[in-house]
Amino acid sequence: MSKAFLSGNEAFAEGVRLAKPHVISAYPITPQTIVVERLSEMVEDKSLKSEFIHVESEHSALSCAMGASAIGARAFTATSSQGLLYMAECLQYASGGRFPIVMMNANRSTALPWNIYGDQRDSISQLDCGWIQVYVEDAQESLDMALQSFFIAENEKVSIPVMVNLDGFVLTHTYEAVEIPSQEQADEFLPPFKTENRMDFDNPKNMAFSAGPDSNMEFKLQQHKAMLDSKAVIELADKRFSEIFGRSYGGLIDTYKTDDAEYILITFGSITGLVREVVDELRAEGRKVGLVKLRYLRPFPDTEIAEAVKNAKAVGTLEKDISFGYEGTVYTNVNSALIKNGIAIPSYNFIAGLGGRDISKEDIFHMFEQIEKGGEYVNFVGLGVNADE
Repeated sequence: MSKAFLSGNEAFAEGVRLAKPHVISAYPITPQTIVVERLSEMVEDKSLKSEFIHVESEHSALSCAMGASAIGARAFTATSSQGLLYMAECLQYASGGRFPIVMMNANRSTALPWNIYGDQRDSISQLDCGWIQVYVEDAQESLDMALQSFFIAENEKVSIPVMVNLDGFVLTHTYEAVEIPSQEQADEFLPPFKTENRMDFDNPKNMAFSAGPDSNMEFKLQQHKAMLDSKAVIELADKRFSEIFGRSYGGLIDTYKTDDAEYILITFGSITGLVREVVDELRAEGRKVGLVKLRYLRPFPDTEIAEAVKNAKAVGTLEKDISFGYEGTVYTNVNSALIKNGIAIPSYNFIAGLGGRDISKEDIFHMFEQIEKGGEYVNFVGLGVNADE
């Protein structure tokens, strides 16, 4: 194991190198480009033995990854924002075809207006496309989730593609000290890729076929069950990773000072670190507050959230997303989890950081104040307006 000063993009590229993909299909887009640039350098200097294919578009990047996966190759690609939306057709193909591709997405606002800075509307708009979605907090988690994502996607009970989301610029371009595992450790954690879902001359099968009304729903049910089954594999991946590398992220969610918390803020991605600092400051004042870090939005950790907040008096959900005309999509999911599990407490939605707008420590203090005192259920942070204005 070694240490290096890496950006989130570079850390993720190191994790991919350790996973030893057979094929990397690459198309650059800000702020993801550094990932595929670093991987191309690794292939060139022979520190990574992989086929690096520079394709002509994001649509082609994912199409190429599907073709590689269909012949039994471990495949990786990366994208961001409009590139992810350009892939939308292929996202459904990859998940429906049960191809365990790993893709890094640098979260970035979507047009119009054009904006290259980070919010989470790109990936959240694709929650229903059948991909596992994980959101990371820092560069170390970025590297570690590159490895864990291949472990999860390729498990025979899962066989679902995984999208790993890094906040654009805030995480992708910020440098931190990162522990880089040895190749021997990585190989101990991640076994060689094997799958029955591939083209095979000795065992021919029909792949990517049509299915009409008489059978289509059965395929979708299998896909849904595999996504639910991935919860156990995600927990297994975290446990096994902890045993080998000494780092655990809690699985589907991570909690901070929630055991006796009366007021809890739920969030995900890079903003989690700042929320954790605010929790510490408020705790020092004697206020019982806590944090739930969502790591996965699909599969959604409904029972885990309910267990974490069951003793709270009120909760809030902070997200860089808005489902226009209603509320934040993650807030909708959180409220559903609370209702399904019989938890009737006030729940507030804080929509912030759209187009990369800064979320300050003061903003988070105000969020906790509203969770404690009540107010508008849907709040646009930093504008001085609420959802009805």
